[in-house]
Amino acid sequence: MATIEECRAALEKLSDNMQRAEGDARTAAALDRSVSCHITDLDVTFAGRMTGGRIHVQDTFQGPPREKAQIRLGMTGDDLVALVDGELHFAKAWGSGRVKLHAGVRDLLLLRKLL
Repeated sequence: MATIEECRAALEKLSDNMQRAEGDARTAAALDRSVSCHITDLDVTFAGRMTGGRIHVQDTFQGPPREKAQIRLGMTGDDLVALVDGELHFAKAWGSGRVKLHAGVRDLLLLRKLL
């Protein structure tokens, strides 16, 4: 099972990848939205903001998200690490229910280019 530190490192790596995105993925990465990522097996939530092509984690707390972020992810720590490392395909994980993504329709259309 991935640790809180490994999950935080995976989010930082995702943020670095977003910063280097090009084309349509760059447009998606440039969104300015509140974000949360609930790690279900650790029952920990990382909350922050996606802005300037990066994810800025501002808070980490026990339990599910306290506020409804504009972009909300939910998954196990191992799945987060596997997604960021390219070992798990996002669409397949989302389609099977391993990864939960909640966002507005317009944001979902943009995010699919990034993920």
